[in-house]
Amino acid sequence: MMAQYAASVSGAAEKIGGQVLDVTKILLEALSVQKKLLIEIKQTQKPDMACLAEFLKPLNEVIMKANAMAEGRRSDFFNHLKSAGDSLSALAWIAYTGKDCGMSMPIAHVEESWQMAEFYNNKVLVEYRNKDQNHVEWAKALKELYLPGLRDYVKSHYPLGPVWSASGKKASSVPSKAPAPGAPAPAPPPPPPASLFSSEPSQPSSSGPKQGMSAVFQEINTGNVTAGLKKVTADMKTKNRADRTAIVSVSEKETCSSSSSFSKAGPPKLELQMGRKWVVENQIGRKNLVIDDCDAKQSVYVFGCKDSVLQIQGKVNNITVDKCTKMGVVFKDVVAACEIVNCNGVEVQCQGSAPTISVDNTSGCQLYLSKDSLGASITTAKSSEINVLVPAAESDGDWGEHSLPQQYIHVFKDGQFETTPVSHSGG
Repeated sequence: MMAQYAASVSGAAEKIGGQVLDVTKILLEALSVQKKLLIEIKQTQKPDMACLAEFLKPLNEVIMKANAMAEGRRSDFFNHLKSAGDSLSALAWIAYTGKDCGMSMPIAHVEESWQMAEFYNNKVLVEYRNKDQNHVEWAKALKELYLPGLRDYVKSHYPLGPVWSASGKKASSVPSKAPAPGAPAPAPPPPPPASLFSSEPSQPSSSGPKQGMSAVFQEINTGNVTAGLKKVTADMKTKNRADRTAIVSVSEKETCSSSSSFSKAGPPKLELQMGRKWVVENQIGRKNLVIDDCDAKQSVYVFGCKDSVLQIQGKVNNITVDKCTKMGVVFKDVVAACEIVNCNGVEVQCQGSAPTISVDNTSGCQLYLSKDSLGASITTAKSSEINVLVPAAESDGDWGEHSLPQQYIHVFKDGQFETTPVSHSGG
């Protein structure tokens, strides 16, 4: 895998240079670190959670270094940096310790993790497909590194997770801040930069929302806890909250926009109400919002969000995106419809199927369809700048972009008006 796929990513990055090359070098460093850990695992006894977090610390540090490149002032290559950084969450498959650890099986984890990065990877493909083929080559090579590269590697060698030695050395021998002699190694205290592989035990409070290695998903792709994944846990759901508010707090105060959409913005929310409706409200600058505990009887309502990305990892009945600006929504399957209303500059990606997509009173909307959703019925009203991107017939082909008409010609003929879209030359 290193020779076949990593070399392709590296070669494309060399042609681009700059930050793209820098983040690619970090990506390759992470793969190299994981390779060393897999070799050491064969000589090490299976550790407990505290020791496992310490054992995997070298990999975590490299991944956080990649994610740090996308923080701060927005780079011209932001989509490249986010795509590479988010993709490294796939390497967390190495932390799988069994069906009770809270993680998906290794193969499924790699596939699900790539979906997090694909949103930004697609942006690179669209932005540069008619501008610079080196960037297109890099984006395609990055995807192939994980699908089929890493996925097939894990499938062939570690379908059930890493195989630890029954008689090897103990993982506690990994260097760390040593406890008193003879005392058991405690879980490390929460450091300023969050660990990708959290070793905190299960807690009932929202400060420790997942058990065991499920914390991998909460703190993945981040350099500090406050920027971690907003995973929805049982204690966040309205039905389980003592105060019935179920508000997911944020660490920083957001300044309300002067526009009417945000003039009455309340506190940020990400909650399940009455067991039937997911509500995501007033999220600003949150790139890693995730809803994964959902079913086909539930709906999702996204309101008043700005500069954020929401992933819906499961089939739901209906999705509504209302009064959002620069919002990205990635979902798998929807039973009824995905509705986009009163929005500005939003991007919506369907990775599965959607029978109906409607866009109403919206300025600027990009729809990414999967092969399974090409038969979707798309309706638009009072909207402009609506573009639909569809996958190429070949698996390695470019996305095809189609703009939906926003101007029409109405002609009175034979006792009634006939309406046809305006056709522009070259369109």
